[in-house]
Amino acid sequence: MKKLLIFITVLLSALSFGCKKNQTDNNSASGQAQLIMGLDDSFPPMGFRGDNNEIVGFDIDLAKEVTKKLNMELVLQPIDWGTKELELNSGKITCIWNGLSVSPERQEAMALSKPYLANKMVIITTADSPINTKADLEGKNVGLQTGSTAVQALEKDPINEKVNKSTYDNNVLALQDLDIGRIDAVIMDEVVARYMLNKKTGAYKVSNDYFNEEFYAIAFKKGNDELKTKVEKAIDELIDDGTASKISIKWFGEDIIKKY
Repeated sequence: MKKLLIFITVLLSALSFGCKKNQTDNNSASGQAQLIMGLDDSFPPMGFRGDNNEIVGFDIDLAKEVTKKLNMELVLQPIDWGTKELELNSGKITCIWNGLSVSPERQEAMALSKPYLANKMVIITTADSPINTKADLEGKNVGLQTGSTAVQALEKDPINEKVNKSTYDNNVLALQDLDIGRIDAVIMDEVVARYMLNKKTGAYKVSNDYFNEEFYAIAFKKGNDELKTKVEKAIDELIDDGTASKISIKWFGEDIIKKY
């Protein structure tokens, strides 16, 4: 009987330890809650690999300041952008924060924060390309990132039926094919296109014609409204105290972030 009681005590202790461990899985070693930020690490200037292979970018700097305000540990988690909703709903990440464009489909599937940046879907080509308008894309080979709102923007435009489409895991790969002449244009976020123009002066041009105007937001799992509200409030405070402006100027050369 005594041996049985000892066995039961040990078993209950083990189960108790296991439960406590599971309860702290989302905390850092210091006990801080973690914000696991899902991102495409090939999406400059929002989030990408720097010279030392570290993840850097506008959204990264902004997230660091937000988590500092919320006393949370920021964990950067690269994901497959094409399966981002699955990553979020499975609990592998806390949010998707990486130039995520607002769309009705995404609003239905996830809890989106209020916008923090405005954006357009533009056409980027080599500097010597004759393409200047959407109409000029007829019969041309066009590159797009898989799972991006650039795909949706093109599909809603009449020119969609008149182009040959190629999809890529990220915009960097699409631009590489543009450089070697495998495709004629890439439809992508204006913030990324402008950044690439600055990085490779004289290599590209951006058409004044564009597909649609949109906004960037942060996605949380449906029902996680408490954290969403805290992050929104932190961003507003960073805008008010000028921190967000400094981050914007660092990456874009001007202050393009504002309250919505």
